[in-house]
Amino acid sequence: MSETASRPTAPLRARAEIDLAALRANVRTLRARTPGAAFMAVVKADAYGHGALPCARAAIEAGAGWVGTATPEEALAVRADAGVPADVRVMCWLWTPGGPWREAIDADIDISVSGMWALRELTDAARTAARPARVQLKADTGLGRNGCQPDDWPELVAEALRAQAEGLLTVTGLWSHFACADEPGHPSIAAQLALFREMVAYAEQQGVRPEVRHIANSPAALTLPESHFDLVRPGIAMYGVSPSPELGTPADFGLRPVMTLSASLALVKHVPGGHGVSYGHHYVTPGETTLGLVPLGYGDGVPRHASGTAPVLVDGKWRTVAGRIAMDQFVVDLGGDEPEPGAEAVLFGPGDRGEPTAEDWAQAAGTIAYEIVTRIGSRVPRVYLDEGE
Repeated sequence: MSETASRPTAPLRARAEIDLAALRANVRTLRARTPGAAFMAVVKADAYGHGALPCARAAIEAGAGWVGTATPEEALAVRADAGVPADVRVMCWLWTPGGPWREAIDADIDISVSGMWALRELTDAARTAARPARVQLKADTGLGRNGCQPDDWPELVAEALRAQAEGLLTVTGLWSHFACADEPGHPSIAAQLALFREMVAYAEQQGVRPEVRHIANSPAALTLPESHFDLVRPGIAMYGVSPSPELGTPADFGLRPVMTLSASLALVKHVPGGHGVSYGHHYVTPGETTLGLVPLGYGDGVPRHASGTAPVLVDGKWRTVAGRIAMDQFVVDLGGDEPEPGAEAVLFGPGDRGEPTAEDWAQAAGTIAYEIVTRIGSRVPRVYLDEGE
């Protein structure tokens, strides 16, 4: 579908435009930076707020051979999508007792296992399914979240190999995750890489023959070629957001932001000087001015912490959020300008038109750009541009 055809004919209260052509270009750029490694498109959390299924399809069109998800529900939704070819591997890594193991086995999903409880539940489900599960063993090399501790690794590997010998599973991967890859030179990076190599070597010495070994997330894919192994797992970088301002801007890496968040002004009005604005009157107009009402708020995922500081492009100029961001709306001081109601207010985008970026909002809110795009809620319609190549 063309960009023109995919735009709505009537104005929306708010919209998040998702530029799938930019996403495809980002995937190609990232693949060019990671030669020799397969590419996993991470679409957890509804593709960081961009829409899991459209983004998964676009990434596959650009050469991704794997799709990564956090929850089983996400993985099953991707696998059920007719736009995801059967030969594309789908992986899921955040499991809790109870599964759904059987459904994941039947859907041919690669299931991450970090401990013995999960391996036991999974093998029980595989017996019932009468087909082997695809299993990836996760090593905790220093992040301290999910993953098997080095002291427990021999037991997990041995038990997985016993289950594989029984035909209950196939160990398809060995993997881990960085803690500080977004901080160049952090000593944990080299330590985690060394430990990962040791844990992989041990598993292979015991007889594991993985299809893929992987540890590289977005920052590692961009800056640590020694971490690429057989597969890289870009997440935020695929959406054109830098994983860390210290590493560089999206443009520095040849990436383009995929999401543009905008709204139609709901009201423009004149107010006198000394007029309080929004809850608590944390902003009081310094003189006679005009105010514009933007119909987006923290109920849509706009961070309240950015009250009084975040930038918005209205009528060709950067404005600042005036006072508190409320649940459904916030105000900008237009400084006497009088755009018509319905005029576009752009919260963030690629920056091509002088609009703020997600990183600008992250700095205003004291957070990271990951959170800015991911938290935009379902009340904001996603409008997909360039859906087909």
